[in-house]
Amino acid sequence: MAKWRIPGLVARPRFTSRATVLVLVLCSLVAILAYPTRQFIAQRSQIAAQRAKAEQARQQVDALSRERARWQDPAYVRTQARERLHYALPGETSFVSVDPTPAAKSGAAPAAKAKAAAQPWYTSVWESVDEADAAQARPTPAPAPR
Repeated sequence: MAKWRIPGLVARPRFTSRATVLVLVLCSLVAILAYPTRQFIAQRSQIAAQRAKAEQARQQVDALSRERARWQDPAYVRTQARERLHYALPGETSFVSVDPTPAAKSGAAPAAKAKAAAQPWYTSVWESVDEADAAQARPTPAPAPR
């Protein structure tokens, strides 16, 4: 098929000079506005983090205010003194039960603790390394045949 040319009609270029200038201006604007936009977004996230931190601090202040108000009550102070310090009112008999320690039951444990306390810390560390090495060097017993 032959192409027909109309006299006086000139093929136009794909991009005109105006379109090229417009594209360059738009690209320049995007490049210019990219950094401030990134800074704006970063600052907004920092503001959100600071608001969350302020809210947490406000909640902590409220909790401490409530605790301070509790300590202003003499009945609360009396209860805390009885529980924490084992105070007793006049005429009361207080009891404190103490569990026996496991070291008091066996006679070998105090001697081992006294030996460990007499040597420097690095000696006990090295002994534990030697014990671990000796445990690895020992052959594992073969399973018994069935």
